[in-house]
Amino acid sequence: MQVEPRDGERDAVGAPVPPRVRASWERSQSYGIPVDAVEPTFTGTRSPGSLFHECGDAVLADLHRSMTTEPVGMMLTDAHGVVITRLSGDRALLRALDAVHLAPGFGYSEREVGTNGLGLALADHAPTLVRAEQHYSRTLSGFTCAAAPVVDPATGRLDGAVNLTTWSRSSSELLLTLARAAAGTIAATMLSRGSSGPALTRPRRSLFRVDHGLGRATENLGSDWTATVTATRAALIAGRVVAVVGEPGTGRATAAEIAARRAWPDHRVLTAGAPDPDDAESWLSLWDFEAGRADTVVVVRDVDALPTYFADRLAAVLLTGPGTTMPVVVTAENLAAIPAAFTTAITAAVPLSPLRERPGDVAPLAHRIAHGVRGRDVAFTAAAIRVLQQFSWPQNCAHLRRVVEDVVRRVDVVDVPALPAELVVDSGGRRLSTIEAFERREIVRVLADGATMAAAAERLGMSRATLYRKIKYYRIPAR
Repeated sequence: MQVEPRDGERDAVGAPVPPRVRASWERSQSYGIPVDAVEPTFTGTRSPGSLFHECGDAVLADLHRSMTTEPVGMMLTDAHGVVITRLSGDRALLRALDAVHLAPGFGYSEREVGTNGLGLALADHAPTLVRAEQHYSRTLSGFTCAAAPVVDPATGRLDGAVNLTTWSRSSSELLLTLARAAAGTIAATMLSRGSSGPALTRPRRSLFRVDHGLGRATENLGSDWTATVTATRAALIAGRVVAVVGEPGTGRATAAEIAARRAWPDHRVLTAGAPDPDDAESWLSLWDFEAGRADTVVVVRDVDALPTYFADRLAAVLLTGPGTTMPVVVTAENLAAIPAAFTTAITAAVPLSPLRERPGDVAPLAHRIAHGVRGRDVAFTAAAIRVLQQFSWPQNCAHLRRVVEDVVRRVDVVDVPALPAELVVDSGGRRLSTIEAFERREIVRVLADGATMAAAAERLGMSRATLYRKIKYYRIPAR
């Protein structure tokens, strides 16, 4: 792969490019990271409350006290690159770090912002120094970053990293040594205090994310999905504020993002979700940098989850303030649940059916989820696809994702026996005995193989009339 913005084997200041950095450039290009901007995801500032965090904060505080006059930003991050803690005595550096969102609550993994010291240290599980022009994004070329991963000495688990950032013009010879020493001290402190317990998990929702659309494929599913995307796109192009409504988990935000991308292929798509109360003010402050951008489409996910006060403030920015030049689409369960500050501006409502009413979407979604887990195509038997299509999916696409992710981690070819019992024992809410549940599962399994009713009855050892009666009794969907 030829890395377009970084040709040759030396960086912009003539220094040899380390092989790990070059490999990271290539990965960054494949991820679709823009070379002229960094816009990491904001996931919230809630404290993880772990031993790693406790020990890391103590070590960074000690380091900060000894370097209060140095232009160095000291950060602790979790294993996914989300900044937990940031310290520095240099106000100018802090302002510059704020400008590129290298701040608490933002994710700085390689997948989100491209090559940087923190992201590469976590990707390779190795101490890393990235200087000035070695960053993939030119926006970061004014900084030099050194980072070292922190591994739990008791479990061997990657808990996070220490990241030290300074101006690119400053001396950075000791930066990596300091990062290594701090990471080692954190690990030693954790060992002396005992195991850190359960692994940290990433916040489940991104609260503020920008997609440039580079290298991203749009989703082509069934007729209901296509109709929703098409109607949303048309309403956006017509200059209307659009609401995509439907049950949670149906893919409302994804449909809105795809519609926005198809309406304006060259625009940024900014997707924001409702924050926790502790993060609301930080979340609102992010809009000060975004309002009024002519190259951006805004998707406000789950607008019905916004408290009234924050909905009013956001509506003032997007609908009556400088953000009125930006196309807006919101998602909600229904129109009645949308805050009043938005309902007066919404002129188009587009419904999206639940997954149980879109069986044609199940197979392509399952294949896409499986590919994301295994990094390649995964085969599903025709019988397995029929079982997936017949299930009621009470939690919609989120439910399908959990099932497929679990199955493809265990098998190379997905067949009916690998699927969870809940899929082949879906009795419409009736509580079945153990024998009934087994019998229903066997009927579904045999019918999913494509057998005729006569052949299925013979294989099951019953008459066709009995088979029809049991299909009705167990509420097995007709083929």
